[in-house]
Amino acid sequence: MNTIQEVRQEVMSLSASERACLAHEIILSLDTSADYELSAGQETEIQRRIQMVKDGTAAGRPSDEVFSAIKAKYK
Repeated sequence: MNTIQEVRQEVMSLSASERACLAHEIILSLDTSADYELSAGQETEIQRRIQMVKDGTAAGRPSDEVFSAIKAKYK
C-alpha cells in the first residue's frame, strides 16, 4: 500500500486538469446523500421556480450584477 507521500507524488505528476478532476471526485466522496436532502417546502419552491423559467415569467439579473453583490456582501 502506498504511503500518503507516494500518492501525493503520483498525483502531482498528473496534468492540472487531471488533478482538478481528481480533487473534485475526492471532495464529492466526502459528502453524504443526507447533505442534499431537501424538505418538501424546498422541493415545492424548486418546482415553482422551474415552472417560472419554462413559462418565461422568471426575472433574471445580469451575472456581473449578481457577482458584484456577492463580493460586496463578503468583503
